[in-house]
Amino acid sequence: MSDPIQVLVVDDSAVVRGLLVSALSNVPEIKVVGTAMHGETALKQLRAQSVDVVLLDVEMPVMDGLTALPRILAEFPDTRVVMVSSLTQSGAASTVRALALGAAACIAKPVTSSVSQTVEKLAAELVPLVKALGRSTVCQLVPNAPPNSGRARRLPAARAAPDLIVIGSSTGGPNALSSVLTDLTPDVSCPILIVQHMPPTFTSMLAKHLEKDSGRPCQEAVPGGIVEQGKIYVAPGDFHLAIDRESNQLVTTLNQGPPQHFCRPSVNPLFLSAAEHCGNRTLAVMLTGMGDDGIEGTREIDRRGGTILIQDEATSVVWGMPGAVARAGLADEILPLGCIAQALAHYCVPGRLVR
Repeated sequence: MSDPIQVLVVDDSAVVRGLLVSALSNVPEIKVVGTAMHGETALKQLRAQSVDVVLLDVEMPVMDGLTALPRILAEFPDTRVVMVSSLTQSGAASTVRALALGAAACIAKPVTSSVSQTVEKLAAELVPLVKALGRSTVCQLVPNAPPNSGRARRLPAARAAPDLIVIGSSTGGPNALSSVLTDLTPDVSCPILIVQHMPPTFTSMLAKHLEKDSGRPCQEAVPGGIVEQGKIYVAPGDFHLAIDRESNQLVTTLNQGPPQHFCRPSVNPLFLSAAEHCGNRTLAVMLTGMGDDGIEGTREIDRRGGTILIQDEATSVVWGMPGAVARAGLADEILPLGCIAQALAHYCVPGRLVR
């Protein structure tokens, strides 16, 4: 039996610390090895004992989360950090900055009044996240991975240039998205639609951050919005994003249908609608994330002849969503994060369709 995942809880509120600890209690695979009131104490504890996952508050006295995060990552590069943030504009902005600095994920501080309901809700979110992050600190071979992992699955002599790029991401996604979009060359002009698993408020901040990093217009998608060349659209938190056609134009649609794979937004509605309306002119990218959200939509894109790129295991924070695509044999290419932007240019720009 493997050792339990070691967790350090850092928050200046004793109440919040207690709730986070309670949410992780009675899980044999997880052990809370300490708590701290601010970043300075957290660093001292990290130097004294092994920790796999840190739950780090954003706003704290003495040393806040944004100050502590780069120090933690520099001294303990194998430790995963989850930001714990309030659902305020300032809290969301700070959290998105932290994710860009290398935090693996974020969760929102609970707002329910019932202690038991709060602990139950936190446990439902935290336990699978901590398990996934704790396990990802050790490189694991993926069972039943296709033998062509890391290479193109099929290389036709010619392939239609895509009408749009659709991207799914979750744990570790904001940093990965920033990397891909920043490296993307200006001649890749087709619209980009993104589903990143994040709470409401956080996604609007993510859009602003991606616009600043990429130099491309980026916004949360709105109902009936025309999908325009050269622009990036992010699914708003708590809404599924899809596309439709009106007067021969692609438009964005939003809905609050049931969560899929426990997620809203889910990657599936976007990928399924892209397959329906763009067929083989769909270019899909699956980035780092836990679980297998989007696998059904990816199958449909594959069935319609679209192109599917996924992030490789070595550069993923958690190889869940891209790993599911790889195990299903649906990936045209399995690429390191730093190579994805170049691959997108090859598929999108005339004259670069074949490498």
